[in-house]
Amino acid sequence: MIVTHNWRAEQFEAERPRLRAMAYRMLGSLAEAEDAVQETWLHLFSADTSTVSNLGGWLTTVVARVCLNMLYARKSRREESLEASVSMPIISREGGIDPEEEAELADAVGLALLVVLDTLAPAERLAFVLHDIFAVPFDEIAPLVERSPMTTRQLASRARRRVRGSGLVKDADLASQREVVNAFLAASREGSFDALLAVLDPDIVFRADYVAVSRGAVREVCGAQAVARGARQLLERIPFAQLVLVDGAVGIVLAPRGRLLLLLRLTIRDGKIVAVDAVVDPAILHQLRLAVLPG
Repeated sequence: MIVTHNWRAEQFEAERPRLRAMAYRMLGSLAEAEDAVQETWLHLFSADTSTVSNLGGWLTTVVARVCLNMLYARKSRREESLEASVSMPIISREGGIDPEEEAELADAVGLALLVVLDTLAPAERLAFVLHDIFAVPFDEIAPLVERSPMTTRQLASRARRRVRGSGLVKDADLASQREVVNAFLAASREGSFDALLAVLDPDIVFRADYVAVSRGAVREVCGAQAVARGARQLLERIPFAQLVLVDGAVGIVLAPRGRLLLLLRLTIRDGKIVAVDAVVDPAILHQLRLAVLPG
């Protein structure tokens, strides 16, 4: 029994880095990924694996099921308050999850990818991550999402289109929008007031949604001077801003470790930002059509 336990432990530790990477991409949270891997170990410890010929594949199936259950549970809690969402990824939980480690991991995975994955339905996210990132065949994914292999392929394809934003915007439009938004974001972070004014239309309007207003934000701010001051105060203190495609246009999301908390939807005309709409309503954020910006 001791020999069997030691063998299982050795095999599991060899698979742990891959399971952790897989769980992180499916869940977007290092703390939750660690929980999923630990639960997978508990399954292994209590299961009869004498007939298992491919332990790595068996562990992949278990961790995927655990993550899928966690995603469904998370979806049912989308009504949680914005304050709870903000505090969760920034504050290290008791038990040793290092916020800096998670920030580095998110950066390595791609923050924009995590943001987009977080807007997918659980089955879509699982199918895309397992197949496109970890090369798991569709006939092995299908039982996990309780679909046929053909339908599972369609789930991954739909997720792939969302992630890549295929056909959402013309390259020329994208390049010009991205240049303006990058300049806006850089000037905000650096606190350069003149550089901010250079990309804002003199009559720019900033609008906040009702959730932001209920938490103390001003409903509407007009004029480049006032909007520049607000943008500088917001973005120079937040290292989690990321450019993404939002319904075919370049926008800015604030997403600590990939958890989408706020969207700045920018309207650009003739090389100037003429409007900024701030969205913090969780119900809206998770219905957005987001895509990863091409490198």
